[in-house]
Amino acid sequence: METARRELEEIKAKAAGAVGAHEASIFEAQLLMLTDPELLGRARKAIETESLTAEEALERSGRELAAVLEDLPDDYLRARAADLKDVVGRVLAALGDRRRVHPLAALERPVVVVSDELLPTDTVLMDRKNVAGLVTEAGTPTSHVAILARTMGVPAVVGARGVAGSVRSGEILIADGTSGTVVAGAGPDEVRRWRSREHARRASEKSLRSQAGLPAVTLDGHRVRLEANIGVPADLEAALAFGAEGVGLFRTEFLFMGRDSLPSEDEQFEVYRDCLTAMAGRPLVVRTLDAGGDKPLPIPGLEAGPNPFLGVRGLRLSLDRQDMFLVQLRALLRAAAAAPPGQTQLRVMFPMVADPGEVDAARRLLALAAEQLDRQGVARSPVAVGVMVEVPAAAVLADLLMEQVDFVSLGTNDLAQYVMAADRTNSRVAHLVDALHPAVLRLVKAVVDAGRRACKPVAVCGDLAGDAEAVPILVGLGVEELSMAPPLLPRVKAAVRALSRARAEELARRALRCRTAAEVRDIVAAEAGPAVRD
Repeated sequence: METARRELEEIKAKAAGAVGAHEASIFEAQLLMLTDPELLGRARKAIETESLTAEEALERSGRELAAVLEDLPDDYLRARAADLKDVVGRVLAALGDRRRVHPLAALERPVVVVSDELLPTDTVLMDRKNVAGLVTEAGTPTSHVAILARTMGVPAVVGARGVAGSVRSGEILIADGTSGTVVAGAGPDEVRRWRSREHARRASEKSLRSQAGLPAVTLDGHRVRLEANIGVPADLEAALAFGAEGVGLFRTEFLFMGRDSLPSEDEQFEVYRDCLTAMAGRPLVVRTLDAGGDKPLPIPGLEAGPNPFLGVRGLRLSLDRQDMFLVQLRALLRAAAAAPPGQTQLRVMFPMVADPGEVDAARRLLALAAEQLDRQGVARSPVAVGVMVEVPAAAVLADLLMEQVDFVSLGTNDLAQYVMAADRTNSRVAHLVDALHPAVLRLVKAVVDAGRRACKPVAVCGDLAGDAEAVPILVGLGVEELSMAPPLLPRVKAAVRALSRARAEELARRALRCRTAAEVRDIVAAEAGPAVRD
């Protein structure tokens, strides 16, 4: 167990250097599995009652629990079976005193790796210079292998059923990670066509990066603010390099991951303060802890119920665990006061709001946190307060919420999920979760209109903000701030610069009259220019 733990710590450190600390937190989950009482309890019981060897007992325990995970209806949880197999295999290798030499670590020439399944450590340890792409039969876009591959810039096609039995080692294989296309046995003409497409895509990306510092202004002079979503402080460098005008969403979950105790007030304060300093006067929107749903964390009170997306998550958890919430709020207020003069642009955002009463309760706790600091004689500064609109109830009551807050940000991922009553991690209904559905767009417009009447800014920070084809619709609906993953900023900026606001408003009106998301997609695809389509 100790050997496996050390190896995982080394792999996590290597992953942090290769793909960033946020993605490397995947291995925090594996470290937690390493001490899972169910896994170890079953193994110990088998040793004590059936006289199995440690290897036999652990292998069976891992196999049984992996089977339980693989039978779950939730794609996200089902994908965790691969992590469990990874952990058990590492402990078994240590028990047998075998040093695992990874077969993908010393490839002699570029290849496309085809497998029934890949584990997260396979992806981190592979020879990136010689892995041109990954194709697996198992997995979903939410699996850790898919997430790591995207971050590393390796094209990956997951969930390609039957592929392992239909290709031969040594033949030419084409894998398109964007469309999910796999072409086996491609001939010279087809290879030339795909290589030409790849060269054009690389040239387009290079051109867009060269314009990252230009403002996002439409052809008729309308300015749109483009900001970045980040998961860890290390992401700030990339955000600024890609031209972000600020951080529209700083997820604070990383502070709570992979640990036995909650982060202290001082620890959180130092992170928020350092981020503010790095932003040098640019806005920093910090979302308070958003755990639950598809983001389980080892926090008392966050035990997953039968329907975690409708359970205690986001602000509900913070209001339920006020001790934990007050620590985070005090750290934020202190950080606002510690920022360099003229650089206090800290904004606090509450997630998963469904009712104005929740905002009242959260603001009372923010006031209590300020009083506690005042009594201690600790410097603090006021902060702007906003909410995430992710629940249809919040969108319908947007006019009331505007009276309570300084800004609003639309989380289109969850909003689409709740509007369509479809779990976005369930592959059988995930196709329904399209934020360009007219029902979702009508709610976006209602929130934007409420913000305009109240003179309060409304941003979009869900995946829709980073979809360059969707930008005309959002701009046409009146959205003036978009926040997305840093690498998406140059292409979205190009989309804004190729657009007139008048044309965007006409497209938005047409979209709102559509009946299906497919009809809206047809509109935006027809409108997209080369910089967006490449």
